[in-house]
Amino acid sequence: MTTLTTTPDGSAARRSVPPPSPAPAGGRRRQSGTVLAVPALVWYLVFMVGPLLAIFVIAALHWPGMLQPVSFAGLDNARVVLDDPVFWDAVRNTAVQLAVAVPVMIVCAFMLGYYVAQRPPGHRVVRYLLFIPGLISTPAKAMVFYAALSPDGLLNGGLESVGLGSLADAWLASPSTALACLIALDIWAGIGFTAVLFAARLGSVPDELGEAAQLDGAGHWRTMWSVHFPVIRDYVGVVTMLQFLWTLFGSAQHVLLLTQGGPGTSSTTLSFLVYQKAFIAADLGYSQTVGVLLFLAGLVGLLTIRRVFRQNY
Repeated sequence: MTTLTTTPDGSAARRSVPPPSPAPAGGRRRQSGTVLAVPALVWYLVFMVGPLLAIFVIAALHWPGMLQPVSFAGLDNARVVLDDPVFWDAVRNTAVQLAVAVPVMIVCAFMLGYYVAQRPPGHRVVRYLLFIPGLISTPAKAMVFYAALSPDGLLNGGLESVGLGSLADAWLASPSTALACLIALDIWAGIGFTAVLFAARLGSVPDELGEAAQLDGAGHWRTMWSVHFPVIRDYVGVVTMLQFLWTLFGSAQHVLLLTQGGPGTSSTTLSFLVYQKAFIAADLGYSQTVGVLLFLAGLVGLLTIRRVFRQNY
């Protein structure tokens, strides 16, 4: 591009002017990416952050039902909750559930995933079989366990057929076994899906690592825990966090379908207590106070698991 300029003696001269530089493409891409993220951010704020804030607000209210008048309660709900023996029974049951279900599920799922990752004969069929519990709806899973554990169910029938009828029990209606049955359902429902996740991650580990360990004399057990486990340690931590959250917050549906928290409070968990107080007892303030404590327990658990499975290098 050229322009005409006037020299000091009055004559005209041509001078080239560089063209304007185009706007950087990176800036335009960043702006377009921000615009595309706005709907997701709005959705997250409305349906994730909004309900989370509502939990803390409702926990400070006296709200005896959805259509009832609301009044400010302050810390009264917290005092009622902490003085309630039912709440402490739920805390104990939830702690037992997490302490048993999560470690057993992760350890067994890792071993199953390692076995599938070795590509034994029929490993593709095994993958599908392990994934089947994840495809079954929660009510169907509960019906399977009810059919197996009811007084005239498959388990008692099997015990009687082998001459162990004296061990038969009403497993879901006994205070000593109701929680154990729910824990068994949690493990059965989650172990296959978790094993498939581990198998997919272990499949990306170089085969040379396992071959070198076996040449040095390591068996499958030592190769699994001393070679493959450290490589995917961070991934194990992520899966453990997911199963921890699922067990902590998702146990209410199994309790509701099988035991209703009983007998007494022997199978009442914190997540079921939130549901029970909100929709059965119509005490929303109590319910969301337990919800706040459940949220804080989940946060502490996630931070603890993240620290335990943090890579050491």
